[in-house]
This record gives sequence, structure tokens and C-alpha cells, in this order.
Amino acid sequence: MTAPIDAEVEDATARLYLAIGRLARLLRRTGSPGLGPGAVSALATLARCGPMRLGDLANKEGVAPPTLSRIVAALVEAGYVKREPDPQDGRAWLATPTPEGETMVSGVRSARVRELQRRIEQLTPEHISALVGALDALETLVGEEPK
Repeated sequence: MTAPIDAEVEDATARLYLAIGRLARLLRRTGSPGLGPGAVSALATLARCGPMRLGDLANKEGVAPPTLSRIVAALVEAGYVKREPDPQDGRAWLATPTPEGETMVSGVRSARVRELQRRIEQLTPEHISALVGALDALETLVGEEPK
């Protein structure tokens, strides 16, 4: 009896993976002039979590430290992030979003949220209800507490 359920879950998993990937790509193209998705993601993490060491930020972003170092260097050059000495370890640095960086993240979020809302509003009422009903499960999947 578990085989049909396993096949159904396997199919749903693949479909969900593809749909989330496509939606993420669509939204990444909205509202981030000049910044790549990695830079926008790192900047958003700093804006949400506050100053972080590069290694901690790389871990949170799931990228290699040298990759993140290049991303942060570009954000510093663009004026969106500043590097400050770590008060707990003078040998280490903290990356901190600048006011311009905070504004950029806010604008990107706002444009992406508007685009997502526009797409959701095009769905049928039944699909909107199903999407809202799935939010708790999706938040649990990504390790967030459902609201």
C-alpha cells in the first residue's frame, strides 16, 4: 500500500522542486538592477541578521568562503556593505549593510513581493486557497516557524 503513496510523493517532490526553482528565477530577475542573485541574497541576509563574519555569512548562504569574499568585495565597492573590525577578534572583519544597502534590499524585496502578488492574483480562488493552505508546510520545510 505504501508504493502508490511513495510514487505520489516522489512525483510531487519533483514538481515542487521545479516549480520553486522556476518561480525563484522569475522573481530574481525582478528588481535587482546590477546585482546578481548571490549578491542580493548575501545583502538581504546581512540586512535581516545584522553584521556577520564572512565565514558565518558564507555558511548561512551555503557558498564557499572565497566565493562569498568576492561577493562582499563587490558589495563594498558598490557602497552597499562596509567592512568593520570584529570587536571580539581584532583579526577578523564583520560585513555590515550600509544605509544604501538596506534601501537596495528593501526595494528589491518590494519589487519581488509585488511581482509575486501580481502572479498570485492571476490564480483561481481555489489555487489561492491551496497556496495559502500550504504555507505552514512550506515554512516548516525551510526551518521557519509557521505564522
